[in-house]
This record gives sequence, structure tokens and C-alpha cells, in this order.
Amino acid sequence: GIMYLTIRHDAMAVDAITGKELWRQTWNEKRDIGSQANRGMALKNGKLFWGTGDGHLIALDAATGKVLWKQKHASLAKGEKFNMSPLVYDNLVVIGTAGSESGIQGWIAAYDISNGNEVWKFYIVPQPGDPAAATWGSDSALIKGGAGVWTATTLDLQTGLLFVGTADPAPVFDARSRPGDNLYSNCLLALDIRTGKLAWYKQLVPHDELDRGVTSPGPLFSSKINGAIRPLIATAGKDGVVRVFDRETKKLLYETPVTTMLNETVSPSQQGTRVCPGILGGVQWNGLSYNPTTNLIYAPAVDWCTTFKKGSDEESMLAPHMRKSNMGGSFKLDDVKEAKGWLTAVDASTGKIKWQYASKTPMVAAATTTSGGLVFTGDIAGDFLVFNAASGEVLYRFPTGGALAGGIVTYMINNKQYVAVTSGGMTNFWQRPGGSSTVIVFALSD
Repeated sequence: GIMYLTIRHDAMAVDAITGKELWRQTWNEKRDIGSQANRGMALKNGKLFWGTGDGHLIALDAATGKVLWKQKHASLAKGEKFNMSPLVYDNLVVIGTAGSESGIQGWIAAYDISNGNEVWKFYIVPQPGDPAAATWGSDSALIKGGAGVWTATTLDLQTGLLFVGTADPAPVFDARSRPGDNLYSNCLLALDIRTGKLAWYKQLVPHDELDRGVTSPGPLFSSKINGAIRPLIATAGKDGVVRVFDRETKKLLYETPVTTMLNETVSPSQQGTRVCPGILGGVQWNGLSYNPTTNLIYAPAVDWCTTFKKGSDEESMLAPHMRKSNMGGSFKLDDVKEAKGWLTAVDASTGKIKWQYASKTPMVAAATTTSGGLVFTGDIAGDFLVFNAASGEVLYRFPTGGALAGGIVTYMINNKQYVAVTSGGMTNFWQRPGGSSTVIVFALSD
């Protein structure tokens, strides 16, 4: 009956019925330069596991919030930070480093839940000598190659495979210093959860110049394909495309755009190239959901175009560690009045769009679907929305007073169903008042 949440530099526990705060742990180390984003904690055996913006992995006592152990695994000096929600399995807690635009050398690792010691580490930007390093053109391109992890992972309990979505390579908008596909950026990775060894991968956007990271490595589900039930995984990213793969054959079954597409495969120019989806476009950090009753995948998306500019020839000639920024150029968003969004229901067997809801503002909140035939989500204008999962009809709308951009969960306590919605706290990137960081809880009436 306790809800755990993170906001900026705080971890909290609240009574899930009354909202009463039970404890709060504030992390003060180097908080002035750490990441402001934090997407949650993992829970096991009375312990919470939390990654901080200044690169610490922390274990908290779930009853009191007391710090049980802390280990610094990511380096702010290198541009690394933790802002994803970790995943716990058996004696392992898994977390990856974000900061692609800072020119990190991306990785994901597993640590012992008893003390935080490293068990394995997988380098998304490969080390020199790794066969995948050849896809970067030179070892110097690996130094600040980007390709971090900033969204949640997904674990297949039957096969022991951990699915990871990886971010864009760097320099972001200028690929002249990194010829090749730049593995394992913009990939769906399947790693052995015990060892971290790569089982297989699919690179969704090779040699990216438009910040097309993979944000949703899942959900996992089974559905009928050509008359046979197959194990599947759905994935999506900032390129605004939903893709479904067969988990056994590794075959791509279909790909379905869920937002506006314009110049989506064109390289940025020094004069500027307008591209849709833009830098904040596509499917963002909350990812996709799947309902087995409707056999539909639900994809919240941003429809907001951007003009990308490649950096000067002089800047591109500098070694990566000498550049002031590892963006490799600049970008300009379309006027915020043009920023829209979509909620799209995709047939999980065919990839065809069943229905779409057009939003006047971007949609980045979770799309949480239930066996009762509903989808809970919201928009950054602040409206909490409830849809008929089969038809797309809006059944309920509630103005929360702050942008909806985080998680939405439903739970049962004492035979009563609740829905908890996070509102507020968006960054200035979105050019709208975020509102106060708030959890709003709804309950089904008797």
C-alpha cells in the first residue's frame, strides 16, 4: 500500500490511499550540476535502487528511506549521469548512463544488489579492438561517441534476455567524423541478463544525424502472425516509427509511422534542413503499451518539427575531445504553437492503424491500458485522458493543472481500484508552464 517516486533530487514514499508523505530522502551531492530528470526507482526485498544525476547508484531502506549503500559508477566529468529507472532481477540491479549529447562513451551495467559492486558492463560505444569499433571509422570517434541509455529496459523472464533501447551517436548533427553505422547506437539490444553478453541486436537508424534514439524496448507479447501465435517485441523511438520484431526469428514484421514525416532521412545542411519529427518528436521516454484483449499497441507521440544545422567545416575537423560541444551543429524548433501530438492504436498482428487521437499539444505521458478496456494517458496541456481502448473514444477528461509527462499506474488496495497520475515538472525545453510536481490519485466509486 505504499507508492515510491522520485522527483529531481528526491526519493519519496507516500501512502497510496491517502497521499500522506511517509519519508523523503534528498540527495545533496553535487546536485547543482547533476541531471534534473529522474524516472524512478526499482524495488526488491525491502530495498529501493535509485540512480542519481551525479552518477551514484544508491540502495535505500524502503521502510525508512535510509541510505544502505552508495556507489559512484558514472562520471559527471565525462558527461555521464543516471536518470533512467533501474531494473532489478535476482541479485542484480541494471542501469545505464545517459548523456549522449555530452559526448559520453555509452554503457549499461549490472551491479550486486547487496553492495553495489559491478558484475558486468556492456559498452554500447565499443572499445578499440571490438569488431563493432570498425563501424565508427576510427578509434578517435569512439572517445565521445554518445549512445547512452536514458529510458527503462525490458526483461524476458523466460529467455533471460534484457532488451535495451540505445540513444543517438555523437557528434549528433554532423557525422563526418564517424563514418559507418556507428554500432550500437540507436539499437534494440538483447543482452544476457546474467553476463551482459550480446545475444542479438537490431539497429533501427544507422549513422544517425537527427537524434533518433530508441526509447521503447518493449513491450513483449505474443500475437497471431500469419495464422500462428508468435513471441513478439514492439519498439519505437524519436524517429516516430513503431516496429515489431519476432523474438525468435529476429525478423522485422512491420514498421508503422505514428507522427508526421518530412525529410526524415535527409542529412542536416549548414544552411538548415527542416525535419519531422524534430528534436523533441516521435515516441518519448514513456514508450509503448499493449493490450492483449484488443490486440492493439498504443503509441503516444510528439508532432513537432525542427530545423537542423550542421556545424562548420572547421569545427568538424577538430578531434572530439577538443570541441566545445558534441552536438556537431544546432537546431531550431518550429513555433511552439505548431507543436501537436498523437495517440495511435496499431494492430499488433498487421501494423495497420486502428484509430488515432489528434492532440493540440504533444503527448509524452505513459499510455497505460487495462483489462477493463481503457487507456489512461494525458497531454502536456495538463489534461488527464481516459480512452475506450478499442475505439479511441474519449470517455473522461480531467484538467490537472500541470503538464502530463510521467508515469500513470493503476493498483488495487482493499478491493478498490486506484489510478495515480503524475503531473507537472517538465523542463523548459517544451516551452510551456510545467506546473508543480504533483501526484493525483483517482478511485473507482463503490
